Amino acid sequence: MRLPLFFVLATTMIDSMGIGLILPVMPALLREIGSIPLADAALYGGVLATSFAVMQFLFGPVIGALSDRYGRRPIMLGSLFVMALDYLVMALAQTFWLLLLGRIVGGITAATQSTASAFMADISKPEEKAARFGLIGAAFGMGFVLGPIIGGLLAEFGTRAPFYAAAILAGLNFTLGWFVMPETVTDETRRPLTRARSNPLGAFKHVGANPDLRRLLILFFLYQVAFIVYPSIWAYFTEEQFGWSPGMIGLSLGGFGVAIAIVQGGLIRIILARLGERGTVIYGLVFNFFAFFVLSIVQSGTLAILFIPLTALGAVVTPAVQGLMSRMTSDDSQGELQGVLSSTAALAMIISPLVMTQVFAAFAREDAAIYFPGAPFIVSMGLMIACWFVFLGAPKEKQT
Repeated sequence: MRLPLFFVLATTMIDSMGIGLILPVMPALLREIGSIPLADAALYGGVLATSFAVMQFLFGPVIGALSDRYGRRPIMLGSLFVMALDYLVMALAQTFWLLLLGRIVGGITAATQSTASAFMADISKPEEKAARFGLIGAAFGMGFVLGPIIGGLLAEFGTRAPFYAAAILAGLNFTLGWFVMPETVTDETRRPLTRARSNPLGAFKHVGANPDLRRLLILFFLYQVAFIVYPSIWAYFTEEQFGWSPGMIGLSLGGFGVAIAIVQGGLIRIILARLGERGTVIYGLVFNFFAFFVLSIVQSGTLAILFIPLTALGAVVTPAVQGLMSRMTSDDSQGELQGVLSSTAALAMIISPLVMTQVFAAFAREDAAIYFPGAPFIVSMGLMIACWFVFLGAPKEKQT
């Protein structure tokens, strides 16, 4: 299972890289296409980012349900093939509307993380699931790190180069998957495709019918909204608070991504072995509470740099919660569950930036009644408290 495991992790990383790979060139590309000033390019870029997240939200359950019906292999390979073509279209796009179409299709194909997680659930023993989901998180984190770095380097060769690179990566991974990925959905676990379970609201309703799963799903959503404070306001916060340059901001985000990959790819196994899944969730919530507090009041950029790797030590909640929820879900519904989680994370990605940037703007203006650029981290602290109370009623015993 080593090569299939590598393929699934590579797919997750490429999905993540696709988000960050094009970020460095997007302002220049939008200005090149539309002959517009940077401010307008930023607005158009926001539309592209939102459309991507919306598609992930809408199609996460669809992709997951399709993989429960037709198998993990055809869904993942088909998505990679379409993804490669999509990046080629964006590389050749000469209008904003074609770029928008590309981001819409990209958001759909990037929803394969639900299938990747379902594949992990298929091949893992119950006690291995949380750690294996940690590998998915680590692969996503590495893609988050490598995407902007590689995209920035490739931008030296033109605004289209990152798109061609993304297409080549997706194509190579498709070729690898064609030869090494087995099918893990059997006739015993294959499930008919229904409309209720292949749309976000219907899938949420089905998963939420179990009160224990519903409680953990709420926790998962609140935690995601809180944790997305980092990509949402980090660039603005560090420039306002410490006067950091874009290069310094990029390096700090890269360091944060590396630290998350180390935690979710390795250290989480040690934490899980010592604390168990419930104990890991509790530890993560408490740790994040204090990490958000420190970041909200830190005044020194040097201290912030030193503290960044430590903040990643709290990034254990998501895989631990996924492990708990997977244990409570039948084998023929793993794809649906991971699809719902994918859509929940996408919904948080839609909501959190809107909330966090509004809070930052309100407290960072020169005429603000209370000048406090770290206010968004206080919001995330409050969400950690909410997560704690939600988790108090979570099941303590394994359920199947």
